Amino acid sequence: MPDSSRPRRPHRPLRSFLALLCAVLLARGGGTALAQAPAPQAPPPSAAVQGAPVPATAPEKIPAAQLDSLVAPIALYADPLLAQTLVASTYPLEIIQLQQWLAKNKDLKDKALADAVAKQPWDPAIQSMAAFPDVVKRLADDIQWTTDLGNAFLDQQSDVMDAVQRMRKKAQETGALKTSEQQKVETKVIEQKTVIVVEPANPQVIYVPSYNPVVVYGPPVYPYPPVYYPPPPPPGAYFATAAISFGVGMAIGAAWGGSCCGCGWGGNNVNINVNNNFNRNVNVSGGGGGNWQHNSQHRGGAPYSNKATANKYGGSARGESRQASARTGGAGGAGVSNRAAGGAGGAGKAGPSDRAGGGAGGYGGGGASNRGGDQIGNRSVPSGGASKGSGAFGGGSGGYSGSSAKASSSRGASSMASAGGGSRGGGGGRGGGGRR
Repeated sequence: MPDSSRPRRPHRPLRSFLALLCAVLLARGGGTALAQAPAPQAPPPSAAVQGAPVPATAPEKIPAAQLDSLVAPIALYADPLLAQTLVASTYPLEIIQLQQWLAKNKDLKDKALADAVAKQPWDPAIQSMAAFPDVVKRLADDIQWTTDLGNAFLDQQSDVMDAVQRMRKKAQETGALKTSEQQKVETKVIEQKTVIVVEPANPQVIYVPSYNPVVVYGPPVYPYPPVYYPPPPPPGAYFATAAISFGVGMAIGAAWGGSCCGCGWGGNNVNINVNNNFNRNVNVSGGGGGNWQHNSQHRGGAPYSNKATANKYGGSARGESRQASARTGGAGGAGVSNRAAGGAGGAGKAGPSDRAGGGAGGYGGGGASNRGGDQIGNRSVPSGGASKGSGAFGGGSGGYSGSSAKASSSRGASSMASAGGGSRGGGGGRGGGGRR
């Protein structure tokens, strides 16, 4: 009788057969199947990681009616002042710096003023604006509107010039815009294009008009920017002589060499004036002058309104400041603060705010802190901010946030070189800007 207490062992022939079968399968099919299986691939590095430029889409165009309201405060300026103001609006940081500089140099007049401002490292259009302190104050007091105007001019220059003509036609139809002791208004045909030209009555003296847009143009489709306007005349007195007023004429003769530029209405261009004393201080190519071209070296840390324009001028666009902070905000480097304006970026240097305080709705104010040593790009902002609480760049969702756009504090090449060539601010950030 067999002993049932001994353990049974597997049948050796069966175990050998199974081992042989597995070896055959691996040799004929299994190895091949494993070799043919595609290996998982890591996702390609993004363009931002590689440092490659991100393709820019075409910016959305500002509607004509919105451009009309945007240019309303300056459309009736004499052509030389109009052209100079449009150019200056593309350099909002330097407008703020000029206003602060003028506040500290109130006693300088005429040639002494021209000589002193020529030593400042600003664009010729900004230097020339020193002759018009009231206009500088108007631009700086509502820096958000000024910034939107400059961005629109960079993106849609021809459309902006057409908007000026539409507004001049409206003012002419209401009887507000006409020839006077201060200016000469004419309708001309320039390069097969009918335009309204406004020139100073005396080429050496420019008067700055002051007017209420609702009176001279009529009700707007889009709200007019809330810059300062004189109170309207009483009801029933809306006649032409009360619609536009003029202050003291500003001499732009020998001390200034005329305005920096003029309007080329045929091609909707801004023509440079090579006889302007500030344009003479830089290298102006082309001999007889030419069309104005934006110089990004004088843009400071102000971002452009969209990626396409930023790529064109070698700067950065709105919304890129946080990325710039991650790239440059290390120890010892200039950073971009994600706190309120004027916060410290990287260790050792201060940077612009990525949360410029904005006014609620409309053309919001607010902006960068003006504490000593603060910077926007690598341009320092002196103490003392713009009046009315406006900082360097306010504006919530539609306004300026900080930027890492590089700038040169030296004069560099002039924007007056020949050849070549916005949305409204909303509420945002931590309330209405100002000092933190």
